[in-house]
Amino acid sequence: MTRTGPESAIAAQPVSALSPLRFPVFRTVWAANVMSSFGGQIQSVAAAWLMTSIAPSADMVALVQSSVSLPIVVLALLAGAMADSYDRRKVMLAAQVFMLVVSVSLTVVAWTGWITPWLLLLFTFLIGCGTAFNAPAWQASVADMAPREQLPGAVALNSMGFNIARSLGPAIGGAIVAAVGAAFAFLVNAISYTGLIAVLSRWRPQRPPQTLPRETLGVAVGAGIRYVSMSGAIRTVLGRSLVFGVGASAILALLPLVAKHRIAGGPLTYGALLGSFGVGAVAGALSSARSRQWLSTEGLVRWSCVAMAVAAVIAALSTQLLLTMLGIFIAGAAWVLALSTFNVSVQLSAPRWVVARALSLYQMAAFGGIAVGSWLWGVISENRSVSAALLGAGAVMLACAGLGRWMPLAQATWLNLDPLRRWQEPETAVPVGPRTGPVVVTIEYRIREEDIPEFFAAMAERRRIRIRDGARRWTLLRDLGDPQVWVERYTTPTWLDYIRHNSRLTQDDAHVPERLRALHQGPDGPVVRRMIERQTGSHHAGHTAGGPEVEEPHV
Repeated sequence: MTRTGPESAIAAQPVSALSPLRFPVFRTVWAANVMSSFGGQIQSVAAAWLMTSIAPSADMVALVQSSVSLPIVVLALLAGAMADSYDRRKVMLAAQVFMLVVSVSLTVVAWTGWITPWLLLLFTFLIGCGTAFNAPAWQASVADMAPREQLPGAVALNSMGFNIARSLGPAIGGAIVAAVGAAFAFLVNAISYTGLIAVLSRWRPQRPPQTLPRETLGVAVGAGIRYVSMSGAIRTVLGRSLVFGVGASAILALLPLVAKHRIAGGPLTYGALLGSFGVGAVAGALSSARSRQWLSTEGLVRWSCVAMAVAAVIAALSTQLLLTMLGIFIAGAAWVLALSTFNVSVQLSAPRWVVARALSLYQMAAFGGIAVGSWLWGVISENRSVSAALLGAGAVMLACAGLGRWMPLAQATWLNLDPLRRWQEPETAVPVGPRTGPVVVTIEYRIREEDIPEFFAAMAERRRIRIRDGARRWTLLRDLGDPQVWVERYTTPTWLDYIRHNSRLTQDDAHVPERLRALHQGPDGPVVRRMIERQTGSHHAGHTAGGPEVEEPHV
């Protein structure tokens, strides 16, 4: 998105940890989102406390947190597809209004005394559904509120805001419940949505014109999975974030047990440790810009993993409150630096048409790792000890750092993922419509024998890009009668899919077709044939192919 006037002048200023707050839209949405996060934390504490008084089983209390987090994992990919297919501002606005209505209903039911354990779980589950649909749209919209060079700082600020709310929100929520009851805490959460709703209602982001029909959600989900599966950079982020989530989850999951068994403290001790984590998260976010000047993307994650391992060892062995608080402070800083770096890496490795789906898959990997790790370290603590679990988590974090040797994170800041926009829909002799298909495309090259190794290398990248952008049944053929002739062949389900496939090529992909054209031996460039697959019983079988056409600049 091109910026002119005052915003371009702001963007030209030096990048710092707080520089994204110079942009009015990001600043107001961020502040409103932090307030909404506070409301969410207050609601979670009130729901857990209310469940202890209306349900006799400890399992029901544990289900309160599960009912909020389960939709975030289960619905993440669908939510990402919606955020990519529809106006992200409207998706966020709808999610916030939905959560406001649910929260008001919960307040009324709790105030009147009609609340039951299962009804409480239903309300918390619905709030979790709203959060699940809001998160990918919000994360993907950050790039619409601040320029690309400010994206790492903006993501770190988002993490900082959430961790501030997570550190202070439970204490505020506990005080509200103790003073005036859970129903009033639910009302506070409902009010917290209004600020963000007001900000989103006034925001009018510039959206590129939509020239193609919207994909169905099922097709959009499949396209997101296919894109990520063919993007090595994003696959690496998913793998590393999964391992990081498993190891890093031990700190927060076992923090109450650390306070109770390692330091022999009570609720105040636990609160002090939780506060140390929050302060560390804030420090990590504030130091993120400077850290990125010193370290590469991989170096930042690797040292964050090492720092998290050190924090786990300190928490496992220390019996002194101040020393443990120092370790937890380090963990909070490492947590924000690593997760914000993963998030930024995904955003910088995915074009805008699929970025929310890529972020949702990253979220599933990270949250899935956290969920599995929390369960795993809890089991180890139960059967062995808290120290054993924390030392095991430290070992996992060192392994995550070591994975960087084989699975390094890409330095993606230099990628230009804007659409190439060189391709135009071709004229056809046979009439076609959007649903016409399957479409078979062949591209014929003449390649000298000595250029075949370089041709193969370019074609390997070509295959990845083709399949990533929606091509099916990609093959490379060699003519047995003329050894210089090579044919690239692929299909798309419909003519509309063929148009969509070609319009997804990015500026960064342009070097591949240019490389192939340079290798081609012929005056007119590679020859393209576009054909419609037909069964022999069809009365259209005599009109299955158009004639050969000279290839457009990037086909």
